[in-house]
Amino acid sequence: MDTTDNFDAFYTATSARVVHQVYAVCGDLGEAQDAVQEAYARAWIRWSRLSGYDDPEAWVRTVAWRLAANRWRSARRWLAARARLGPPVTAAGPTPDRVAVMTALHRLPEAQRRVVVLHYLCDLPVAEIAEATRMPAGTVKVYLARARTALACLLGTDDERKESDVSAHP
Repeated sequence: MDTTDNFDAFYTATSARVVHQVYAVCGDLGEAQDAVQEAYARAWIRWSRLSGYDDPEAWVRTVAWRLAANRWRSARRWLAARARLGPPVTAAGPTPDRVAVMTALHRLPEAQRRVVVLHYLCDLPVAEIAEATRMPAGTVKVYLARARTALACLLGTDDERKESDVSAHP
């Protein structure tokens, strides 16, 4: 038998038993399966040496138990850290103004939206925007101007929008 067949036979003969043993120790079938799978993956890497052991299953079982224990320790440390930090801070939802701005931005053409975000949110000057987007500086300025005009219409008060709609359609 070659190495792969030898390992496959070992895995087939022992894996269910090792999963049950690790499950009995950790009490979580999913964790046991994950730990055993990782242990067999490590065994495969070392199979040329492990295959000569009197009981390679004992090696796999020990590694799986240690992996499961380490996961539980990590979970306990995480829970202890969360307890020290207190309850998570809840963030307030977006304000109506923020929703209006995001909605208006999404109504702009993508190139204009990118330029506006880079200029107003990232505080980049026109020259850096031109370099980052590979556009001429004049194009960046035109996009900014068009975007400001469009955003002014989109973000004006309801009365202003109604007036612009009436004046646009005589």
